[in-house]
Amino acid sequence: MSENMLEDMNELMLQRREKLSQLREEREKAFADKYEVTYHAAEVESNFEELEEKEVKLAGRLMAIRTHGKASFADLMDMSGKVQLYVKQNNIGEDRYEFFQDLDLGDLVGITGTVFKTNRGQVSIRVSSFELLTKSLRPLPEKFHGLKDKDIRYRQRYLDLIVNPDVKETFVIRSKIIKEMRRYLENKGFLEVETPMMHPIAGGATARPFVTHHNTLDMDLYLRIAPELYLKKLIVGGFEKVFEINRNFRNEGMSYKHNPEFTTMELYQAQADYHDMMELTENLVSHLAEEVLETKTLEYEGTELDFTAPWDRITMVEAVKKYADVDFSEFDTAEKAYEAAASVGVKPEEGLSYGEVLNEVFEIRVEDKLIQPTFIMDYPIEVSPLAQKIEDDPRFTYRFEAFVYGREIANAFSELNDPEEQKRRFEKQVEMREAGDEEAQMMDYDFIRALEYGMPPTGGLGIGIDRLIMLLTDSSSIRDVILFPTMRPESNE
Repeated sequence: MSENMLEDMNELMLQRREKLSQLREEREKAFADKYEVTYHAAEVESNFEELEEKEVKLAGRLMAIRTHGKASFADLMDMSGKVQLYVKQNNIGEDRYEFFQDLDLGDLVGITGTVFKTNRGQVSIRVSSFELLTKSLRPLPEKFHGLKDKDIRYRQRYLDLIVNPDVKETFVIRSKIIKEMRRYLENKGFLEVETPMMHPIAGGATARPFVTHHNTLDMDLYLRIAPELYLKKLIVGGFEKVFEINRNFRNEGMSYKHNPEFTTMELYQAQADYHDMMELTENLVSHLAEEVLETKTLEYEGTELDFTAPWDRITMVEAVKKYADVDFSEFDTAEKAYEAAASVGVKPEEGLSYGEVLNEVFEIRVEDKLIQPTFIMDYPIEVSPLAQKIEDDPRFTYRFEAFVYGREIANAFSELNDPEEQKRRFEKQVEMREAGDEEAQMMDYDFIRALEYGMPPTGGLGIGIDRLIMLLTDSSSIRDVILFPTMRPESNE
């Protein structure tokens, strides 16, 4: 913000504080307790024939004031939208009209009046009385420039919501999507549960955790990176279908599709496999699009996306052959994998296995080409420590990820339920961790113990809700769909 703009801002704030002082001197309330509301702005508009010339009471924020001598028009905004006010000196008295003229944009008021249409046909409210509910001490952004600075918008979301109505609509849609997701899963027989947010062991995903400390127990705990292991313990305990919608926390890099805390839906179903999870995923997402947005075909950043089930299915090896023009099925050694990666301009770090190199080639050369909803199946065992291996080819697992517009939105397995094999996989992860991989998983002996009691064949699925909502609302950044995204602290200046 320029020096001149700062001076103007400071001057406007000073003027508003002077008005506040004057109100207090005159014993006028500047911060009211309550106001009875009978209608919202959108209801007045949509129910005009029923409400014409009837009294209504609304409360909201003044977003525009246009004075014409002894009469003024104003825009009142509430949660539902805007409605025009008609304020006339003859209707409210000279003193109150002068008071109204002295109000500022952003002030919160309660009004009583009758509904009518202007000569131009605009539904309006003829104000008979009003109250100042809250004095706004900071000016709103200038009308024609608005609030466009993304850093300010994300940091001061309250201001963003006031001056950018489409932002509010995005979060209304977000709420409807999550509500409908819950309803859909409950109708399918899933039970919603809650599992711990602080874990003694960081498990269930490959990620670097946040660490906190419990004073009474004198022990470090990890903010959860995934609820997976706890949810699978519930399957061991006899629940057959469970799901959880909640936050995960990962101490990783930030980008337009990564925020350190994010929302996921994770579910587990006994007597199911990853094919069942594919069917559930495509049907759930297409249902959400149709039910909430009334269409299965949406536009995202100018590209039309069709969420209609069924979605394309292709293995990782097939996808690398199709999009990167290199066939990993023709060899199975790490040496050959490195040669294949180099042939398409990918240079993995030293010491990786065949499967890890394949996965890196896929991430670099294939992911961004997966535009329409697509399931990538059969991931290497090295990057899937919790998934059931494919018996005919133990290099790979019954795992898939769902991609849309080059972004992963879902991850699912036929869950590994062999406790001895799971222990070996954990031991391999521990070796990787001791070698310096901070994202490798830890040994979880309690989870092994749970599997030793017997977990039925199980399908598991996780969906990144923030990324899904980005796609369904045509939002370019994950920060656009998180009300208060993680930000650096403001500078002292």
